[in-house]
Amino acid sequence: MKSMTCKQLGGACDKVFSANSFDEIAKMSRDHGTEMFAKKDAEHLAAMNKMRELMHDPNALSAWMESKRKEFNALADD
Repeated sequence: MKSMTCKQLGGACDKVFSANSFDEIAKMSRDHGTEMFAKKDAEHLAAMNKMRELMHDPNALSAWMESKRKEFNALADD
């Protein structure tokens, strides 16, 4: 199992997510983002706007996701 924070995954806080795969941790991060969006958390909304910019360029988004996947894979197990 490996852990990453919301900030490491492009978010705005230090909430820690732990999972066995990058796909699992990415889903946890998305679910957390959805929760923060519903709460209208200003810091998370700003982080989401930055992510939205990446979505305009599929290559940029893919490169960003791959960099996060590599970061996760390079982490030592908890």
